[in-house]
Amino acid sequence: MRKTLSFFLLLIAFSINAQDFNKSKLDSLFSLIDDNHKGMGSISIFENSKEVYQNTIGYVSIEDSIKSNQSTKYRIGSISKMFTASIILGLIEDQKLAMDTKLSEFYPDIINSEDITIEYLLRHRSGIYNFTNSSDYQSWMELPISKENLITKIIDLGSSFKPNQRAEYSNSNYILLSFIAEYIEKKKFSKILKKRICKPCSLKDTYYGSKISTTNNEALSYTKSNNWQIATQTDMTILGGAGGVVSNSTDLNKFLNCLFLGKLVSENSLTTMMQIQDGYGIGMFQVPFGNKKAFGHTGGVDGFQSNAFLFPTEEVSIAYTSNGVVMPINDILIGVLSIYFSKDYELPVFTDTIRLKSEELDKYLGVYSSLTFPLKITITKEKNVLIAQATGQPSFPLEAYEEHKFRFDQAKLKIEFISQESTMILKQGGGQFTLKKE
Repeated sequence: MRKTLSFFLLLIAFSINAQDFNKSKLDSLFSLIDDNHKGMGSISIFENSKEVYQNTIGYVSIEDSIKSNQSTKYRIGSISKMFTASIILGLIEDQKLAMDTKLSEFYPDIINSEDITIEYLLRHRSGIYNFTNSSDYQSWMELPISKENLITKIIDLGSSFKPNQRAEYSNSNYILLSFIAEYIEKKKFSKILKKRICKPCSLKDTYYGSKISTTNNEALSYTKSNNWQIATQTDMTILGGAGGVVSNSTDLNKFLNCLFLGKLVSENSLTTMMQIQDGYGIGMFQVPFGNKKAFGHTGGVDGFQSNAFLFPTEEVSIAYTSNGVVMPINDILIGVLSIYFSKDYELPVFTDTIRLKSEELDKYLGVYSSLTFPLKITITKEKNVLIAQATGQPSFPLEAYEEHKFRFDQAKLKIEFISQESTMILKQGGGQFTLKKE
């Protein structure tokens, strides 16, 4: 349920009618991604509440050779928060809850609960520690957990700051909001979701998830080193209203248009959701594309990554659901929007990966550091794959693309080893750092 980076930084305004966009170039982009094994997923674009483009690449299950299709469902991670926020705003409109209702009415044992309002939870201003950042989270994330035990974990993790002191993303906020909705409605979140979101928006492929079923056209997720490898599967009892929804790109666009057309909450409530404070709205945030502004959310869980955003002025929405990422989704969406809005865009060129033997990697192994770089980089190997890990960060595989040169495309990171000098040159985000083997 991690928050992934949004797409932005294109600086020219332009407009186009839907029927004029270069569909064949969009097809070519996704064919390149598919043919070069740089991603798997489903893209949808709506204009004026109608789908004008859809494409799906990759597999539901690589092991079983089941190809994905337009109806394939994906775990959408934190995009679920948009659904949860819409449900909470609906409860407020029904006068079953209020923005200033205190958390202490439901969970008095949570630190500072008497000062935490529903609005602070919605806007990530509660200070409640993000339980997915806990040091032991990886050890229990694939196991079922009761509501009571999850609340106990949130209580035990305490607070990161005083309520309303600042904004800081925390999945704990939206777990608690979904539990509060269950308490008020006297039914499970899955049924609340169906009643308040799926039925009004006619979402056929959206629901609260359970263990992935490929026979139900639900995609498994994957990570990639040399080959696609099946990812972990977080148990859905953990994710709640913070990340437990399953959907696809077409349904996400239907939801966005339903929400912005006032079919879920009032115009006043939608305006409140779109008000940005310290980078966060209510269940959404804002991203620019040129001088256009879109509202929506990103999501990531296990090997799944998703984006769903709507441009209110242009009445255009875009959603991408993925179960395998190599080319960063940010780059994919910049490409899609550039093509759709007739911005100059060159299709990506992918270079081949070099296959190395395990013993050829030995000269690169070790711990690298520098006085000018804040983290140590540990280089290990798993069979014939080089693995990098920065201090306190998850490990990631490196692909060889030239002699002594490796890359990790998801983070736009490149590493060049100079073995005779026992150094590495790390390049990322326009920066370049030289680290020496200890």
